[in-house]
Amino acid sequence: MKSCGVSLTTAAVAFGDEAKKMAAGKASRESEEESLSLTVEEREALGGMDSRLFGFVRLHEDGARTKTLLGKAVHCYESLILKAEGKVDSDFFCQLGHFNLLLEDYSKALSAYQRYYSLQADYWKNASFLYGLGLVYFYYNAFHWAIKAFQDVLYVDPSFCRAKEIHLRLGLMFKVNTDYKSSLKHFQLALIDCNPCTLSSAEIQFHIAHLYETQRKYHSAKEAYEQLLQMENLPAQVKATVLQQLGWMHHNMDLVGDNATKESFAIQYLQKSLEADPNSGQSWYFLGRCYSSIGKVQDAFISYRQSIDKSEASADTWCSIGVLYQQQNQPMDALQAYICAVQLDHGHAAAWMDLGTLYESCNQPQDAIKCYLNAARSKRCSNTSTLAARIKFLQAQLCNLPQSSLQNKTKLLPSIEEAWSLPIPAELTSRQGAMNTAQQNGSDSWNGGQSLSHHPVQQVYSLCLTPQKLQHLEQLRANRDNLNPAQKHQLEQLESQFVLMQQMRHKEVARGLHKSQSSCLSGPNEEQPLFSTGSAQYHQATSTGIKKSNEHLTLPSNSVPQRDADSHLSSHTATSGGQQGIIFTKESKSSKNRSLVPETSRHTGDTSNGCADVKGLTNHVHQLIADAVSSPNHGDSPDLLIADNPQLSALLIGKANDNVGTGTCDKVNSIHVAVHTKTDHSVASSPSSAISTATPSPKSTEQTSINSVTSLNSPHGGLHTVNGEGLENSQSSTKVDLPLVSHRSTSQIIPSMSVSICPSSTEVLKACRNLGKNGLSSSCILLDKCPPPRPPTSPYPPLPKDKLNPPTPSIYLENKRDAFFPPLHQFCTNPKNPVTVIRGLAGALKLDLGLFSTKTLVEANNEHIVEVRTQLLQPADENWDPTGTKKIWRCESNRSHTTIAKYAQYQASSFQESLREENEKRTQHKDHSDNESTSSENSGRRRKGPFKTIKFGTNIDLSDNKKWKLQLHELTKLPAFARVVSAGNLLSHVGHTILGMNTVQLYMKVPGSRTPGHQENNNFCSVNINIGPGDCEWFVVPEDYWGVLNDFCEKNNLNFLMSSWWPNLEDLYEANVPVYRFIQRPGDLVWINAGTVHWVQAVGWCNNIAWNVGPLTACQYKLAVERYEWNKLKSVKSPVPMVHLSWNMARNIKVSDPKLFEMIKYCLLKILKQCQTLREALVAAGKEIIWHGRTNDEPAHYCSICEVEVFNLLFVTNESNTQKTYIVHCQDCARKTSRSLENFVVLEQYKMEDLIQVYDQFTLALSLSSSS
Repeated sequence: MKSCGVSLTTAAVAFGDEAKKMAAGKASRESEEESLSLTVEEREALGGMDSRLFGFVRLHEDGARTKTLLGKAVHCYESLILKAEGKVDSDFFCQLGHFNLLLEDYSKALSAYQRYYSLQADYWKNASFLYGLGLVYFYYNAFHWAIKAFQDVLYVDPSFCRAKEIHLRLGLMFKVNTDYKSSLKHFQLALIDCNPCTLSSAEIQFHIAHLYETQRKYHSAKEAYEQLLQMENLPAQVKATVLQQLGWMHHNMDLVGDNATKESFAIQYLQKSLEADPNSGQSWYFLGRCYSSIGKVQDAFISYRQSIDKSEASADTWCSIGVLYQQQNQPMDALQAYICAVQLDHGHAAAWMDLGTLYESCNQPQDAIKCYLNAARSKRCSNTSTLAARIKFLQAQLCNLPQSSLQNKTKLLPSIEEAWSLPIPAELTSRQGAMNTAQQNGSDSWNGGQSLSHHPVQQVYSLCLTPQKLQHLEQLRANRDNLNPAQKHQLEQLESQFVLMQQMRHKEVARGLHKSQSSCLSGPNEEQPLFSTGSAQYHQATSTGIKKSNEHLTLPSNSVPQRDADSHLSSHTATSGGQQGIIFTKESKSSKNRSLVPETSRHTGDTSNGCADVKGLTNHVHQLIADAVSSPNHGDSPDLLIADNPQLSALLIGKANDNVGTGTCDKVNSIHVAVHTKTDHSVASSPSSAISTATPSPKSTEQTSINSVTSLNSPHGGLHTVNGEGLENSQSSTKVDLPLVSHRSTSQIIPSMSVSICPSSTEVLKACRNLGKNGLSSSCILLDKCPPPRPPTSPYPPLPKDKLNPPTPSIYLENKRDAFFPPLHQFCTNPKNPVTVIRGLAGALKLDLGLFSTKTLVEANNEHIVEVRTQLLQPADENWDPTGTKKIWRCESNRSHTTIAKYAQYQASSFQESLREENEKRTQHKDHSDNESTSSENSGRRRKGPFKTIKFGTNIDLSDNKKWKLQLHELTKLPAFARVVSAGNLLSHVGHTILGMNTVQLYMKVPGSRTPGHQENNNFCSVNINIGPGDCEWFVVPEDYWGVLNDFCEKNNLNFLMSSWWPNLEDLYEANVPVYRFIQRPGDLVWINAGTVHWVQAVGWCNNIAWNVGPLTACQYKLAVERYEWNKLKSVKSPVPMVHLSWNMARNIKVSDPKLFEMIKYCLLKILKQCQTLREALVAAGKEIIWHGRTNDEPAHYCSICEVEVFNLLFVTNESNTQKTYIVHCQDCARKTSRSLENFVVLEQYKMEDLIQVYDQFTLALSLSSSS
């Protein structure tokens, strides 16, 4: 199957036929019809044009003919669609979307793609459509949806010709979303791909280095940057960027020696960067910061001036200039600079904070309070609690002062309202030797500063808006849809006045200044603030930038500690769900001239070079804005229609349920999600799966709002700005209505019981024969594709609130007979029971739990390795951020390693310390009432931090039968269904060890130790026994609701599969998600059923043992395969090799369950097809296949690059084959590395005859009596 499912030739012919029919009887318009028709040559030229050419087709200069041809094609297609009243083949809309995408008309492209989606049931088979849709989402910074579209492309066509572009963009988006592990993986996948790309290998390597820096892995980043500098023919822009990053890292981090040494290195790097790129305003800014930190004030000021001249107006630069003036005791000039900063960026918390400090130093507490309030309101303020305390202190001071003293006091500075309206003096913006002049004039600077208010710029003064008017303007904008005519007129006047005010002010600030906002922080402030706090508390790890369309791509980064005694505020662009802004801009130059320049963040506190710019990533993606509107109103505004043809827009939009906006709108739309409904009888969604999830339905979908997006400083798509201001910061009234595909539902692709599994191996091989004769295209390997998997929607109807805390299914055992009673097995594996607690199991079976006690473990193997997770001690039903200010889902912990003996010492000392604390509390309490009040206060304090640090000993491997013989033998007393090894356990048929799954793991805990929320690997069941002596508290959510938790994770910027998260029970209650909550006591066994979501916290000091079990049921196999496919979609390795396991099951097990048999047989069928087709393709291409075979207990193989399972035919590099290391690749990764596979050998592990025999002999067995 071709990557592009659209046949333009067919569409063009149909166009010609339908155009002739439309022209019949219309002689008066014959000439017009002729002008609208496409010639044969034009059709042929357009035949190869689709989304895959985006970024590779040139539309300017020598590409003008292509642009003209595309424009004509769009006009022809639109004309035909209008005449046919939209009743044309769906391919017309898809191709129209491609043409508009290549012309960079994104709103029209999205409208056409939307219509194609609504008409084409199997749209997911069209990789070019999905790719084009992903590019449009990417342009609008709708990363959540762009990621889904790009992942779908790679799932349905792993060998897609633009896979490198997809991996690059996925790496960038995951980086912004702080999913650094995924980001690194996709950057590496892009790097190994030898196909052409819009970025060079050097630029991709830069992003990897910057990713390390973002993660605060500074030594790894430094090493990666230095390796880049060693590359031959390194582009000048990349070199300048790398040097800039190294300079800023040395300034912020203790990478070398003392402070003087690191500043010297920093300045040297930045000067070298400026030699490579003298026009980098960012490097000039950083150089100014470095000079400021070592007291070279004049050099710092000159550098800041250069920064403004080179990179246009920056709130950070003006804030740093203000700091310099303040340090030189020039408060009026400092005031003017701070005002410039906050007018350029209303949410610049650092500038507001420094301005408040300035007013405090001048004894003007009322103005200081106003500034602090503005700082606290900023979404980028990271320590509102400290600010609130300062505001409260100043307000208390004001209350104690007599009113007369406030009225009669002479102000050293204009009030904030007065300062806001003051014109910017030319002296401030033009003098180069300002510092020397100021020092010579001494106190004259005060008088000069005061006289500035009489500067004759009356026009500017009359146009200025006071903060009160600005606040009124914001209120009117927020309620735009509900305004009466008078209020609308007032809004128009205020907006016009605001625009003129900004234009006049920016003209006076510097020549040609435009908005260049970035979320970086202010300059150093050597002056000690009036209240003590660590600078790190104020800074957030994020950064964005907005550049002109011929400049750079700006990437955010996490923060880096700033060692200067600086102004303690950071400024960053807040985005919904914690996302950080990212800017991509298109360069009109050829790809050879593309380069990358970082717009690094100006962070203090814990800030790193926050942004990295890349020129030439051919996509206009602009700033992600944080406004998320939950109630979109499609079609209310005529602006939703395409401006040049409302009728065509209406046809593209289609029915009301499918309508999307295509232009600008006064209201920001939320995004309509693709909601997929999971059914009980779904079938395989991959060669290894007999299950496919159904596709989504707009009528059953919930409307979900995510970050709204806008294009800044770009003429494309009809999106506007006000003086280049970002919507959030400028409070501009112009917001874009982002039109998105609303997904719909179709019936399931293959009903479970109707899959054709009848053909013999002979028929299968005959069907496969000759399919691969034309080369090695993997797109024809999967003969019948299934749609990408989707999470289930929340079950409907929702449970009533009184059913959201259900009782936990529990079984109480009295004797051994109860434990081996068959209904116990059936009860535990019943899908209706997500969890079962078997009480008293240890006593009934007389298990010696003492064998797993800390004392026995130390005696047995005291040097055994223990993984340690350092966590914060919190209440079990809550999860707070480290400052204790808000509840969050993210549950981070730091990993280290120790030994059983050392952890045992910690466990014992923790217990002794707790006893001491309890004794001290008893002695301190005098009576019951005091005890009660103090306990209440302490409880409140514990809930909101600071939190105590604890250590959790986890993932202790007990697989070695020699070391742990007694312990493992004791577990054979368990009933067969719960044992580590048994014939009825699927994991016992894998044939090799999977640590922690078909082996035992031990957990050593102190109170508060947490196992974050998760489903077991590949959705297998799990067994957990509490050894004691303390209890554990469990939280369990049924498998049906994992899609809801996945949505919560995405909203909280977390990866459901890879991140650590602790659900907020209030969120789950509001979403009608039932939560089982119970205590596991010593000797209790907890059975977690297939797919159940759970999280656990230790109540006391205890040890636990756990492993996984795979019951031989259709439900278990189905859920395991579904997760195998979901992992593949999400580029996550599946610990259980389901293809390998399925073949082993066919060899070893007689299956009597028709559903289970059908799913396994279908998996074998598809893999047999794949093996035969690939084998014939390799032979036809002249590639030798070498017999390799398998050894006993040889693990299943995974691709060393993308980590997908590789079965039978292993692609191994020539070098590793010679060295017998056998580094395995999948076919797709091998071809990306070496297109003709000349650097690879192909090893075969199974003879086709053997696979054929297994397939044919695997038949449905007669029903057998159930056994435990």
